[in-house]
Amino acid sequence: MDFQRLLLVVALSFILLMLYQAWQKDYGPQPPAAMVQAPGTVPPAKDLPTATPRAGAVPEMREGLATAKRVRVHTDVYVVEIDTQGGDLRRADLIQYPVSLERKDEPTRIFDDSSNLLYIAQSGLRPGSGTDAGQVPDHYAVYHTEQDEYRLVDGQDQVQVRLQWRDESGVQVDKIYTFHRGSYVVDVDYAVRNQSPQPWAAHAYYQLQRQRPGESAGAFGIYTYTGGVIHAQEVKYEKIDFDDMEKSALSRTLTGGWAAMIQHYFVGAWIPPQQASHDYYSRALGNNRYLLGMIGESQTVEPGTEAGFKARLYIGPKLQDELNAVADGLALTVDYGKLTILSDPIFWLMKKIHNLVGNWGWSIVILTLLIKLAFYKLSATSYKSMANMRKLTPRLQALKERYGDDRQKMNEAMMKMYKEEKINPLGGCLPILVQIPVFIALYWVLLESVELRQAPWILWIHDLSTMDPYYVLPILMGASMLIQHRLNPTPMDPIQAKVMMALPIVFTFFFAFFPSGLVLYWVVNNVLSVAQQWYITRYVVKA
Repeated sequence: MDFQRLLLVVALSFILLMLYQAWQKDYGPQPPAAMVQAPGTVPPAKDLPTATPRAGAVPEMREGLATAKRVRVHTDVYVVEIDTQGGDLRRADLIQYPVSLERKDEPTRIFDDSSNLLYIAQSGLRPGSGTDAGQVPDHYAVYHTEQDEYRLVDGQDQVQVRLQWRDESGVQVDKIYTFHRGSYVVDVDYAVRNQSPQPWAAHAYYQLQRQRPGESAGAFGIYTYTGGVIHAQEVKYEKIDFDDMEKSALSRTLTGGWAAMIQHYFVGAWIPPQQASHDYYSRALGNNRYLLGMIGESQTVEPGTEAGFKARLYIGPKLQDELNAVADGLALTVDYGKLTILSDPIFWLMKKIHNLVGNWGWSIVILTLLIKLAFYKLSATSYKSMANMRKLTPRLQALKERYGDDRQKMNEAMMKMYKEEKINPLGGCLPILVQIPVFIALYWVLLESVELRQAPWILWIHDLSTMDPYYVLPILMGASMLIQHRLNPTPMDPIQAKVMMALPIVFTFFFAFFPSGLVLYWVVNNVLSVAQQWYITRYVVKA
């Protein structure tokens, strides 16, 4: 009995600590990020790795982040800014995802080059092999454009931004951004026209430049990951975090795939042609800035001919259906961690429920009921064991008084009693431990799914991804835990008894700051557990 209680306390405490560490990372106070230095003050970058087949074509980095003219683009999902210096995509505001419910008119900004957190998408061309390509437009070249603002108007399915570059020999390169209605995928094409008398060759490269955000990981390393990820035919979802980039530069030839910088709820990813080979690279630039990107094979454009380079750029929320349609494995950026095998079907089921009821809060309630039904037999076994143990409490207390401090004789008498009564002292604990992975998997679903961001439930709950503003759900959860405690047998050890009595209070305090969607799950689960335990204790075991 004592071991059972101790094991349960340790398991619940472990869960609580993990959840608290995760909450601290995503909702707790964050240390300020390092300031971005003004253009021209960034120290030169370190050399890129040279052990790649196209090492000579890998883009070099110069000092500073220069800027020229800005081109502003408005679509039904974006407001973006493109700088004619390099044709970089410097800012991207997601107009359908406000910063918060209190700031509904302020869109979430993913890419930015002016705040404390630099995050931009760059691309360009590097001289190819086998020919004298002369000048090529890398991400330092200055492009020209016919207008400063573009809009996706009613009746249009897409809008194109064409940036032009020309050298003295007669080579013209157009960098074309194509934005599509209702889509977070941007096509980025290079159209090359060679009017020079010589063959012209180049590699296309695509990279994300980002500054490391301030963060403090929890004791168990449980937090929402922010950093780089690569995925290809040869590599399945490999994280390349900022420390990895600092220690050594990535240099790997891969087929297809994508390279991304991910964060809580949102992702930016370059997606090259999926049948082509690319050299994936990373680089620590200094001043807390990092690169993750890829460079393709050399392509030659003969005199008087045209050629092109193509890639796609995803900038937006981690919507799993859309990510699955964009590229293989891109939905893995919804990072459920090691319990993805459980989290994926849980989210799939919750989404199906949402399609029927149209409310994520009620989806959580129904999902909790279904999970409870799935574990009904296990829970029943646990509650029967607890009820039987409760019946034995007076006899166990008598054994304790009879044997006093002789723990060996008392344990032998207890084991004999359990055997005679056909009671497994661990029967009330093990079924609960089996359910712990499901609970943790559901936690990651509620934490990582952007669909629940700013999603309302009822009355005072306007955002299931943030804490209950009036602490109603945490108080109800604490009350339900207290009722559960009353239904269970009291531990003979007074210290354990005090710990079990304090748990509802401790959990109430910590869950007061957890996302209300998670607390809603716990409240519903506890209420169902109390009902099931009361029924089994009163009618099945007849305690």
